Amino acid sequence: MSAGGEIVLQRDCDAILIPSGIFTVLKEGTKGFITQTLGGSFTLQLNNGEMARVAGSDADALGLPVPEEARLNTPGGPVTEEAVWSVLKTCYDPEIPVNIVDLGLIYQCQVEPIEGGVFVRVAMTLTAPGCGMSDILKADIETRLRAMSGVVKVQVDVVFEPHDRRSATSIGHPLIYSSMAESAEFP
Repeated sequence: MSAGGEIVLQRDCDAILIPSGIFTVLKEGTKGFITQTLGGSFTLQLNNGEMARVAGSDADALGLPVPEEARLNTPGGPVTEEAVWSVLKTCYDPEIPVNIVDLGLIYQCQVEPIEGGVFVRVAMTLTAPGCGMSDILKADIETRLRAMSGVVKVQVDVVFEPHDRRSATSIGHPLIYSSMAESAEFP
């Protein structure tokens, strides 16, 4: 993670407002601060009080090089559950500098051979049921998993079960009251 001093956008660029998930265009000259650079994207705190996520491919608008993580480097070799979990750890919540696996947002993943390759299915939850970033996180997961050699189909299901089981996340903090429960089922 890297956070830095003030930035001034050097050109217009696409962004996603946090936490609403609304797409917007940040105008050249917009000022703010980078609060985190994780998973190949940037989270900005803008001087108007809004937060925005900018894709790593738009790093030049911030006067920065494209982050290595934005290049979608995926593990080679066969697609296994272990490899899928590794790729999922490259997806980050834009507000919390922790990957979605360590936050406890991923309940389950399945890897199934199908004609032409592999089908990967993921069951995940959100930090809050009304999270506006739901579609953004799902798309990030789908993009990263589809970049894995051999993956021909990806399905990401957002679930809220088991909703009442409280346990610490894999980083040892009860940030999210969910678990990587073996009892979680795909809908």
